[in-house]
Amino acid sequence: MNRTEQPAPATPVHSCFTLRFSSTPRGARLARRLCGERLDAWGIPYGSDAHDVLSLLISELATNAVTHGHVTGRDFRVHLLALSTPDAAALTIRVEVTDTRDDRLPEPPATPAARAGKPTADFARTGGRGLFLVEALADRWGWAPRQDGPGKTVWAEDTAVTAATMATPATVARSGPSAAPS
Repeated sequence: MNRTEQPAPATPVHSCFTLRFSSTPRGARLARRLCGERLDAWGIPYGSDAHDVLSLLISELATNAVTHGHVTGRDFRVHLLALSTPDAAALTIRVEVTDTRDDRLPEPPATPAARAGKPTADFARTGGRGLFLVEALADRWGWAPRQDGPGKTVWAEDTAVTAATMATPATVARSGPSAAPS
């Protein structure tokens, strides 16, 4: 739940998933669905608390990339990493969303009333709460300038994925979008 601008810890990568999406609401929705399927394949089943939290983090970061990081004709990229923890009893899932706009940097509003969850004059707005959700749900989050061009990468990590909450891929009951016969 703390915001930091430090890079990911140097831990072994257990699994990795990267895709580019169009910078549209449809692209953000597709990112959430495909990443949800990948999490399920990694043993974080649909409907589990860990899957729900990670799906919400992916959704908020992808939506922010579309809403605030959109540059016409440019895509955004989602990169999921499953990092092994030093004690090997848990996985840290790192969600990275990269866009091509570097003039709008992520900062949640810092009003004391908003941080305390109290209504403010703009409480009826339908937007502007995405980074509050990311800050509340992620163990760590931050941003860094994009390494391979203009833009930024916003990332969030969740270490609540323990061996007890994970299922082995062979025992996962398929209940998500991929459960339907093809």
